[in-house]
Amino acid sequence: MPSKSICPTEALYIEHNTWLRCWFRSRTQCACQAEDLAQDTFLRVIRRRGQLQDQPLREPRAFLATIARGLLTDHWRRRELELAWQETLAQLPEESIPSPELGLVLFETLTEIDQMLDTLKPKVRQAFLLAQLEGCTCRQVAEQLGVSRATAERYLAKALRHCYHLQYEP
Repeated sequence: MPSKSICPTEALYIEHNTWLRCWFRSRTQCACQAEDLAQDTFLRVIRRRGQLQDQPLREPRAFLATIARGLLTDHWRRRELELAWQETLAQLPEESIPSPELGLVLFETLTEIDQMLDTLKPKVRQAFLLAQLEGCTCRQVAEQLGVSRATAERYLAKALRHCYHLQYEP
């Protein structure tokens, strides 16, 4: 019976999946969440398959941990957003609470906006949020950030260009 050759990605999974699940479990305190995050890690590995090529990795756990840390950061950020969303819904009058379907669409949109804003520099993001959510003028944004009006205008223009490019450019 001919032996089946194992590809590097499959070997990586076989050798390190248990370790990775334990790594996630120690950080999330939840076996189910750890399992999901470990699977997401290997999905990312599969998407990056070109990096593995036919050679084994010199530091496979370091490679996996780098991907895993990014996923864990995304997980905690999404969790914080979910909690804030739940708190917001709890404060709404009952007749204003969206249906579960609309609520999901709104939450997914909020998640996309959060991801878009996360790629901005902190002052640019803060300027954008002050203008868009609090209705601050450029002068008010400048005062709150302790920058000139021209700088506040540049921050806002940069944020708007960034959002436009993410939304409409491939």
